[in-house]
Amino acid sequence: MTTTLVTGANKSLGLETTRRLIDAGHTVYAGMRDLANGDAARELGAVPVQLDVTDQDSVEAAIASLPELDVLINNAGIPGTSWSTDDLDVEAMRTVFETNVFGLVRVTQAALPRLRRSSSPVIVNVSSALGWPRALLDPEDDCFPVTMIAYPSSKGAVIALTVQYAKNLPGMRINATDPGYTKTDFTQHLGHQTVTEGTDATVALALIGPDGPTGEFHDRRGRIAY
Repeated sequence: MTTTLVTGANKSLGLETTRRLIDAGHTVYAGMRDLANGDAARELGAVPVQLDVTDQDSVEAAIASLPELDVLINNAGIPGTSWSTDDLDVEAMRTVFETNVFGLVRVTQAALPRLRRSSSPVIVNVSSALGWPRALLDPEDDCFPVTMIAYPSSKGAVIALTVQYAKNLPGMRINATDPGYTKTDFTQHLGHQTVTEGTDATVALALIGPDGPTGEFHDRRGRIAY
């Protein structure tokens, strides 16, 4: 049995990832800040775990509660409150990076000892094409009209983190995903993809074996070339 931890798993992309991996036969621990929000995950058959990625004690306690770990899905993330240069300051950047970047590192570092004991360890980091300069600069891309700075910068950092983790840990399969423009709270449900379509890449990369790709960035159509 494959044991998986999904962060930010109480709703939206995290909850759908949880559902699909349970359907695929995984035992899923659903990380969330408030266990009072765990009913949907419980109904799917997941085990809710209190996990605030911005709190070191919470992260360490959550990882310590796992019997083992084969797959880590770093899904937790926030958009922040800054939407342009007009409302941007260092605190706005720090708040977004604390969850989206430092939180990812905090969870990954805590999880590495357990992942190293797995015969087929996998990490999937949920990033975004908003962190990809090519998408931000393409007038035909969904990302082009976006003016926010903190969130795209954080997701660009996630892609770089993924590549460097993969280089440092060649025995693991470590990849990043772009959910695409998906109907979620973050997009005010204006995206053109369902949450199932938005989790296609994450689920596919969570299910790879030891011969799968590593250090790559994928959307639901496959690898996005660097």
